[in-house]
Amino acid sequence: MVSASGAGTGKRGQQTAPRLVSLLDAATYLGISYWTVRELINRQEIPAVRIGRRVMLDVDDLDGFIEANKSRSELF
Repeated sequence: MVSASGAGTGKRGQQTAPRLVSLLDAATYLGISYWTVRELINRQEIPAVRIGRRVMLDVDDLDGFIEANKSRSELF
């Protein structure tokens, strides 16, 4: 059970980042626009979690999206 004062803390009382983030926070995390995040969700490239009317994204899925889209080709 998590008390109100202990919300968001780890086992040792350290602050932990939330696992689910808003579309705006996900856009900031990925360095892209809010609308691009929505498009990625619509194209089912990033899974979303719906909680009531809110749409949230799992940080692990964002990290997976980054890893899946890395390229080792000569881009520069």
